[in-house]
Amino acid sequence: MLSYFSLLLKGSFMAFDRRKLIQASGLAAAAAVVAPFAPAAGANTTQNRPGKPGPAVSGADLAAANNWSIFAGRTVGVITNPTGVLSDFRSIVDDMAAKGVAVGAVFGPEHGFRGTAQDGGSEGTSVDPRTGITVYDSYGATVSDYVSFFQASGVDTICFDIQDVGARFYTYIWTMWGAMQAASKTGATFVVLDRPNPIGGQARGPVLQKGFESGVGQLCIALQHGMTVGELAKYFNAVHLPAAGLKPIADLQVVEVQGWRREMTGPDNRAAWILPSPNMPTPETATLYPGTALFEATNMSEGRGTTRPFELIGAPYVDYRWAEALNSKNLAGVTFREAYFQPTLSKNQGLMCGGVQVHITDPTRVEALEVGTHMLVEAKRLYPGFGWRGDAGRWMGLLSGSARFAEQLDAGADARTIMDSWRSELDQFVRDTRAHLLYNGKR
Repeated sequence: MLSYFSLLLKGSFMAFDRRKLIQASGLAAAAAVVAPFAPAAGANTTQNRPGKPGPAVSGADLAAANNWSIFAGRTVGVITNPTGVLSDFRSIVDDMAAKGVAVGAVFGPEHGFRGTAQDGGSEGTSVDPRTGITVYDSYGATVSDYVSFFQASGVDTICFDIQDVGARFYTYIWTMWGAMQAASKTGATFVVLDRPNPIGGQARGPVLQKGFESGVGQLCIALQHGMTVGELAKYFNAVHLPAAGLKPIADLQVVEVQGWRREMTGPDNRAAWILPSPNMPTPETATLYPGTALFEATNMSEGRGTTRPFELIGAPYVDYRWAEALNSKNLAGVTFREAYFQPTLSKNQGLMCGGVQVHITDPTRVEALEVGTHMLVEAKRLYPGFGWRGDAGRWMGLLSGSARFAEQLDAGADARTIMDSWRSELDQFVRDTRAHLLYNGKR
């Protein structure tokens, strides 16, 4: 999906000219203000999902059903992309503008507001031809940039509505974090139109450690954070804004999803899938992404340039033995098919790669970090050609959140040892975030 390696290859990840991503870290305690939103009396907010009764209703649909009254008397700046739509697939910005909401600006993240840009790109600052609203290029914006955008556009309320996929290195949550810091500085109201976490509400994987902050992980959260963007906003406001020396946003509102629980994954909440980025084509991609995206840090193709990125993994030196070894592990919810492919771009472009396609047999049982860790361990064990991309595992450190994963893999540790190494920090993260959760279900 997103562009972190496009940025890395241009030089230092932490200083890539005008697209330098925001840095922040630290922990502290504070209280967030959250205002759940209820549908208007008699409003029909039901989305019909084939074969699934009682579907979840997004925060955007609930707000629209109330004729956007949450923004009455406000000048709104909207951070969104093609996933910010209502149940009829109409853009929230188009709907707001048509219904008289004073939309003062739109802020486009990576890939842009209308989604016309590829990895590492954005649409630039321009006037949207449909609505006449100025769209600011906010991809890679600093906090100072956001403050300038807010002041130039005259907005007093920021609305965030982008579908996240639940992984720390998916950059939209860091777009939100940057905008929240600017809202704290300017006194703006901040409204999150919440959506389900498409891979469920369970936290898994290592927690980012100090010194490994980057554009793909700016705060110390778990790799698979198990939270919705609304819950993350509440947590960031209470804990991380004070830790960054900023006041919590006085008026933070989350329009909560209706009908979603933490254990809901797969077809329970993802039937109407809109690509949140060009390399996130299916719900299956999102399910596997927290684990298989770690192959970005290796010399193996993670499937970019194929129709199944992050599901097809391989390299010219891989043969049938990898699939056999992985299937012998009997990992829950997946099976591995021996596969051959030629990426049309990115690593190993134009080369015949042997490898596997990871097939999901039960999305409710998949643990992506378990899958990705076993895949890495077996690839390292089987193939002398396996190696790191770039500077001796540095990129794995940025993705996994510390030097530990690469060091353990290089030392020949087995998958269970690697996964056990992050258990205590993950348990602490779960405890630290529990007070900021909005939805019921297994954590």
